[in-house]
Amino acid sequence: MTWLFFKTLKSLNPRITKPVQRSLGVVVVTAVMLAACGGNSSQQTTADSATGAGTAQEGGTLVWARYGDADSLDPHRTTTTLSWQIFDQLYDTLLAFDDQGNVVPNLAQSYEIAPDGQSITFTLNEGITCHDGTPFDATDVKYTAERAIDDANPSVTKGAWGPISQVEVVDPQTVRFQFETPFGAFASFMADPFASMLCDSNEAAGNQFGVSSAIGTGPWKLVSWTKGDEIVLEKNPDYQKFGRPVENPGAPYLDRLVVRQIPEAQTRLAGLQTGEVQLIVNPPLDDLDSVRNDENLELHVAKNTGQNFFFEFTISRPPFNDVRARQAVAHAVDVDAAIQAAFGEGLVEREKCPISRGVFGNDQTFCDQYTYKHDPERAKQLLAEMGYGPDRPMEVILMTSTGDNREKMVQIFQSQLQQVGINAKLETMDIGTLNARVKQENQKTSGISTFDMMDWAWFDPDILHQLWHSPGAYSGYQSPELDALLQKTRTTVNPEQRKEAVNAAMRYLLENAVHVPLYTPGSLWVYATRREVQGYKIGPFNRPVFNDVKLVQ
Repeated sequence: MTWLFFKTLKSLNPRITKPVQRSLGVVVVTAVMLAACGGNSSQQTTADSATGAGTAQEGGTLVWARYGDADSLDPHRTTTTLSWQIFDQLYDTLLAFDDQGNVVPNLAQSYEIAPDGQSITFTLNEGITCHDGTPFDATDVKYTAERAIDDANPSVTKGAWGPISQVEVVDPQTVRFQFETPFGAFASFMADPFASMLCDSNEAAGNQFGVSSAIGTGPWKLVSWTKGDEIVLEKNPDYQKFGRPVENPGAPYLDRLVVRQIPEAQTRLAGLQTGEVQLIVNPPLDDLDSVRNDENLELHVAKNTGQNFFFEFTISRPPFNDVRARQAVAHAVDVDAAIQAAFGEGLVEREKCPISRGVFGNDQTFCDQYTYKHDPERAKQLLAEMGYGPDRPMEVILMTSTGDNREKMVQIFQSQLQQVGINAKLETMDIGTLNARVKQENQKTSGISTFDMMDWAWFDPDILHQLWHSPGAYSGYQSPELDALLQKTRTTVNPEQRKEAVNAAMRYLLENAVHVPLYTPGSLWVYATRREVQGYKIGPFNRPVFNDVKLVQ
């Protein structure tokens, strides 16, 4: 077991040396200060070459326009990209991802993993200060973890924390996690925004935490949040960089970061062109060439997002409690044609696995054996077996969230479904509302049934456990057989054996049409800045980074 666990850890962090792997006691990973290399964003031009005049200066305000709003600033209450991209600015994590996606120390200067894989001990950096001036120490780590796994009010990503049996404060700078069983995904999770460390002074805010109060140790502090309008952040003057992939060792150069909600892509682009905003996400796809050709603007493309769009179904009532109904939908849609019509060439890729390209365990060849091919006649046959036909079409609701061209995708799917006898009413909403709606629908036993085009981004196949192990992220499909398969993906440490376990779980999800993969955005996450913005980058897994940003005056 010792060697197997060391090998897994080395796959997470190749900087672990062979002498350390041979240690008979614990694995010790020491902090490495890393300089940002910009590997996950488009090439940047210097301020002077971009504008022909002016120099980048500290201070000022950057306005970032997005298509929607966060639904919470509490990492335990939300899973949306629009939310975690904000609390990634407010909080920090024990570990971090470098530009290559490797796990490195961060708030923790080192960590030690026991040979049996059932405990991990973090030693914290000294001198870290919370936004309210209180020191950050092991009690804050314990508070965060115990809050996340509290059965009375668990985090929506409780499963990602693993089978924690105890969180022990060894001393103010040392905290130890004990696990009931080995948990191979814990170190990488400690680098993700959903494992953001919260200062225990947040307890005093009660139900206002994540709304009007959000105290962390991150580079930005919350000033205000006007829901549906804008979030205002100011720089944390006490911030210290440890593991984040940035060059700036201290507080951000900007004074303020304003995150504004502008749903219409054309309006966002117009604001960028006039200078009302300095950064936007997802300009209109049809206008990307105009952005590329505008000397005042610059495109930045997120790579290795780990994001996966898929169909999931309400199985608490007919018709999707019957696997044939789910299979009929999977056979009815022509995903390749829909991708081409909605996005054109080069922005997204067909995904055949329940985990995304670039994530451990993704194997397109393996998944293709169990992926449903476009076969309208087979879809009609399955529907006929259930009693549906020309005189009795299946009536369902297809839901999705706003953003990019996903609405166009579901419109194409709607037409394809209608051709086989499935009438799908479309409903589009913001991602926070969709998350709540999916869970609500899964708890209903009557009424018209629903399915949705959902997307999740994750860095490890443990995403499957979070989505589908009982009770699941949204109380959806559950079965003892699937639970057993998913449990094995977490407790298996040897990489080759873990890949086999992941394959078994993916095969079950595909064959039973529980999780029907559609596409991986890949380069779909496109950002555009004005040329006066210098130092902006997109970190691994689609994380906008502002620590190095200066504005040309």
